[in-house]
Amino acid sequence: MMRITSSRFWRWRVANPGWMALQMAGVAFALMLGLALAAPANAIAIGEPLEFETEEQYEQYYTLVRELRCTVCQTETIYESPADLAADMRRRVYEMTIDGYSKEEIIEFMTHRYGDYVRYRPPMQLNTALLWVSPFLLLVIGVITWLQVVRRRKQLAARGELTESERRALERFRRGY
Repeated sequence: MMRITSSRFWRWRVANPGWMALQMAGVAFALMLGLALAAPANAIAIGEPLEFETEEQYEQYYTLVRELRCTVCQTETIYESPADLAADMRRRVYEMTIDGYSKEEIIEFMTHRYGDYVRYRPPMQLNTALLWVSPFLLLVIGVITWLQVVRRRKQLAARGELTESERRALERFRRGY
């Protein structure tokens, strides 16, 4: 029985260049097969030209795809997102628009299917109230904090003289204790 060491294997590969070509062909085939199977069926790609019966359908479609959020990307609209789910959502919006659904019906369908998160402008509800009110709350808290800091500084400036304990602390600080 012949034992093949790693150095013999590499020398054999160099001596047989057809092996490398066969290996590269296998890798290329695997990549092509993977790409073919990974492409979603019937999904609308970004920038794919679409046909509409009326101008209103065209405007409704492009308004909706710019208002609905991709639930995979989370920071992009389905118009911008390259995710497969966004392509499927674009396809569904297109089909519903062509079938004559209104903008509100399509948004209701998407919200029912993916939740309120799919909307960039969620409705005012009890569960989204904090989301809507939080900017104003933060502004009020910031103004109150700023006013308190200004008031305390004015009080300290008006007081002028240091107390005896403050003088001793300052003296200890100067000496380095």
